[in-house]
Order: sequence, then structure tokens, then C-alpha cells
Amino acid sequence: MSPVTANVRRVMVAEALSAKRRVLVVEDETDIRDLLAYNLAQEGYEVASAETGSAGLEALSRFEPDLVVLDLMLPDISGIEVCRRIRARDNKPQPAVIMLTAKGEEIDRVVGFEVGADDYVVKPFSVRELLLRVRARLQELAARVGGKPIGAATTQPRRLTVGALTIDADSHRVSVDDREVPVSLLEMQLLLHLAQAQGSVCSRRDLLTHVWKYSPGVTSRTVDTHVKRLRDKLGTAGHLIRTIRGVGYRLAS
Repeated sequence: MSPVTANVRRVMVAEALSAKRRVLVVEDETDIRDLLAYNLAQEGYEVASAETGSAGLEALSRFEPDLVVLDLMLPDISGIEVCRRIRARDNKPQPAVIMLTAKGEEIDRVVGFEVGADDYVVKPFSVRELLLRVRARLQELAARVGGKPIGAATTQPRRLTVGALTIDADSHRVSVDDREVPVSLLEMQLLLHLAQAQGSVCSRRDLLTHVWKYSPGVTSRTVDTHVKRLRDKLGTAGHLIRTIRGVGYRLAS
């Protein structure tokens, strides 16, 4: 591929990723909120913003974003609680959630991931870095060319059934015994990666590389936390995700 062709493709991919994608910014600091809203709009996203947790939840139902940039320290409801309520919406599409906070201790990151956050950015931060994180989180969610994510291998199945568990990546649906289970973007990517391994073991390093894209602050503990959360959601099918001690995880074949 020539450099010109490569550049054209990168532009097309960038436009496809941002087109029609909705981002909700929940941040109580006016300067930061306005800065993020402006830069996200410049990237081509449709943007809504809120300065409190309750206003953010109200905007969530009205705006139905694909991604939420969520501050942890809000004046009324904490970002942790807002994220928990987002993930509790059983009959609604699950947006990606990027936590935004001044706190940087590991315990804060772990709690954020436990309630379903997909990524974590610590203030002060680079706007460019955040925009790249937004694009990375949305990349798996939506940009489809011919019904598949950009760059996806055509030989990889997008609908898989393992026992009582059914995964349909194209419609973003997971069901157990024909009962739909709400999953986040990252949980879908994690489950799909395990399923596409066709019974082979996926190491924690492999999962960090392909699911989390090695986001800063993400550790093997994060992988374990998400697997536990996913098992709980899958209920009677949770046992299909097998722990291979000292290595990683495998989805029963």
C-alpha cells in the first residue's frame, strides 16, 4: 500500500469512527467540561454534557450515548455510583465508560473497573490522549464496513454458541438460555476474544494486548476483576469461563 493510499484510508477510518457517534461528558468543572465538549465536537462527535451525576443520568436516557466521559468526583452522586447505575440498565444499550478523575491510586482504578468502567484517565491529562482513548473505545463498538469492524478478519465468526451461551457481536447481544444479558463494550470484546480462541488458553498478557490495548494503568488484576464481573452476569453460564491457574482464561469448547 502506497503512503498516499495509507493516509487516505486512515482519514476514512477516522471519519467512520467519529460519524454519528454520541459522547456524553459528565464533569462538574466548567472549564474542563467545555474544553472536552469543544474538542470532541471538533473530532466530529455529537456531544452532550452535564455537570452533576443526576443530570448525567437524565441526559443518558435522553441522549443514549455510545460513550460516557465520567468524572469520579461529582457534587451530588459519585462517578462510581453513576457508572454502577449505567451498568444496571438491563434493557438499554451499554455505552463505553471512561473514568476521569484527579485520583490516581490503584484502589480507585480497581473500584472503577469493578463497577464497569472501560478505561481510566487521571487529571491532569492531555486532551489528545483522551481523544485517542475515546477513539480506541469506540473503534470496537461501531465502525462497520460491510457489517464488520474496520480491520476485522473475515474468517473470524461473529456469532458463536457455547453451551447455553450465545454471543452475537454484530448486534451486540449476549444471551444465556435465550435470556439476554446486558454487557458493556469491553465485556463483549473480552467474551468474543475468549470465544474466538476456540477453547485455547488466553493469557492475561494476550487479553491486555487485544482487549485493553495496554491502556496505561491496566494490570492483570484488572483482567481478573472483569472476568469475575462477567461470570456473575452470565449466571448459570459463568462456569464456561475457566481459570487456568498462573496463565489466564479459557472459554469451554
